[in-house]
Amino acid sequence: MDLLQMRELLNDIDLQLVGLFSKRMNTASAIAEYKMQHNMPVVDSAREREILNRVAELSGETLEQYTKRLFYTLFDLSRSHQGQLFSHDSLLAKEIEAATLDLKTPFPSKATVACQGTEGSYSQQASEKLFSLPNLIFFNSFDDVFQAVEKGLCEFGVLPVENSLAGTVVAVYDLMKKHKFHIVRSVKLGINHTLLANKGVDFNNIKEIVSHEQAINQCSEFLKAHPQIKVTVFSNTAAAANYVAKTGRSDLAAISSRHCAEIYNLNILSNNIQNRDNNYTRFICISKRMKIFPGANKISLMLSIPHKPGSLYTVIAKFASLGFNLTKLESRPIVGRDFEFMFYFDFEASIYLKETVNLLCELQSSLEQFVFLGSYSEID
Repeated sequence: MDLLQMRELLNDIDLQLVGLFSKRMNTASAIAEYKMQHNMPVVDSAREREILNRVAELSGETLEQYTKRLFYTLFDLSRSHQGQLFSHDSLLAKEIEAATLDLKTPFPSKATVACQGTEGSYSQQASEKLFSLPNLIFFNSFDDVFQAVEKGLCEFGVLPVENSLAGTVVAVYDLMKKHKFHIVRSVKLGINHTLLANKGVDFNNIKEIVSHEQAINQCSEFLKAHPQIKVTVFSNTAAAANYVAKTGRSDLAAISSRHCAEIYNLNILSNNIQNRDNNYTRFICISKRMKIFPGANKISLMLSIPHKPGSLYTVIAKFASLGFNLTKLESRPIVGRDFEFMFYFDFEASIYLKETVNLLCELQSSLEQFVFLGSYSEID
């Protein structure tokens, strides 16, 4: 056969495959519906293994692995299709629908907001960017912010989650596993670090610099250029500036913001000392209950996957098949379970689309641990 004839043969084979694929999917869904009506488990792992072994043997040694991969994909597509069909009964779908119908008003301009740090912190600046008139309550730790929202002491909380230079704020992601909350908005804040000291202090006299760990990492090149200066980690950048002002020491400086120079009457020894000019920190705004405000176009999830080959690929493929863009994938170890991880997904999608909600319901029904963290919009 020439090339044209072989292509025609492939076209005929593809036509048959499409017909058989549709027939298989419909039959699998009918079986799943029968099982649900009779309170039987929908997924039968033993049955899947039996099919895999049988088709692998039929395909021969050369195509055995390819055949197994094909049928793994078929099983996953069948489960996905079943999830789409039955997602309307999901409690999550009903909660999302209620949240979108409940909130027709824009994001509030005034609220009681919990943030970590003290006056002048970057969390404060992020809060003021999110709310035009926030009533700020400062807490010592990220955990305190989560608890303030969870216990209803504050309507909202603002927390940093990642920086463009220093990466993920690991402490916040680890705390996400402990608390119940929903993300309602996020903001990207430009970070310009300055070196602050008391009035009349010369840089040559500085023997110690204090700041938050993230700020220290973001200014690592500046600090490496001055190895003789001791670096001390502080709870946050604003608290570090306040400490410098209170001690009155002439050998001490803080990496903090220009805003803190004004608040604590400090002198700026050096401007923009971060490693790169395009230094941004992303903050999330959390609430106790699910709130989906108009214009939501980002979604965050927290989930675990089976500890077996291909599990992560299978989950990611679900997003790819719907054209959803994953913007963040973070993993953190699950305490007490060796080499098992909790995954955090951020992706761009409209919560108002049926296929988006169906995907969320499918993931919830098929995974051991799944938490819908929220649907929201991000401001720059």
